[in-house]
Amino acid sequence: MNVDLSLAAIAALTGVAFVAGLIDAIAGGGGLLTVPALLTAGLPPHFVFGTNKGAAVFGSGAAFWRFARARLIDGRRARWLFPAGFVGSCGGAALVLLVDPTLLRPLVLVLLVAAGVVVALVRPRPPDAQAPPVHRATEKAVLLALGLGAYDGFFGPGTGTFLIIGLVTLLRASLREASATAKVVNFASNLAAMLLFAARGLVLWKVSLPMALGQFLGGTVGAQLAVQGGDRLVRRVVLGVVLALVARLGYDLWA
Repeated sequence: MNVDLSLAAIAALTGVAFVAGLIDAIAGGGGLLTVPALLTAGLPPHFVFGTNKGAAVFGSGAAFWRFARARLIDGRRARWLFPAGFVGSCGGAALVLLVDPTLLRPLVLVLLVAAGVVVALVRPRPPDAQAPPVHRATEKAVLLALGLGAYDGFFGPGTGTFLIIGLVTLLRASLREASATAKVVNFASNLAAMLLFAARGLVLWKVSLPMALGQFLGGTVGAQLAVQGGDRLVRRVVLGVVLALVARLGYDLWA
């Protein structure tokens, strides 16, 4: 596909990708910036999803690596969560390729509204004194990874935030630990979707690669901030993402 974007437009998308990668590494929700930006740039919906995944995999990969180095990721649990997120995303990405492109633009709006409502209403609970049994917690986390991996492959925005909220609720994890664990699933789901979209020729690499650099740098910085800032920073950014999302969707609905 030949999409003629100026250097200024690609530079602006790269800047958006940096901010999205930074926010996504801490609290999720980066796709809420990149997907509308790519739609505004004039890419067709299927290319928006493919190009976004081509960049997002680098941001989530950078954050995953930084959290792993800080020993905030349980390796035993990650061995189950990564394949669950990968398989779920393959299913979701395959499904979105079957949808008529003319139906995707209104579908994007509907899914954004649904994402905003869920993120706005669900609040992570503080860790309980008694944690659930390890095997039961892992089973729940795998189901969460499978379901949200499918959502990420099909649509994407808000996946990281949903994962953090779900992991805090199901595993009684701290916000910082949940943010780190969410990157295992995020990286797997982004990788699976990117590979499928690339195989179908739906990744516009001349746009995706500069955005990937922005996402990589943003993901690295964001993960470092989360490691240093702890639960307080993650909580503030999660709430900021929720409030920004509600404000954006409220404006869209009014307009």
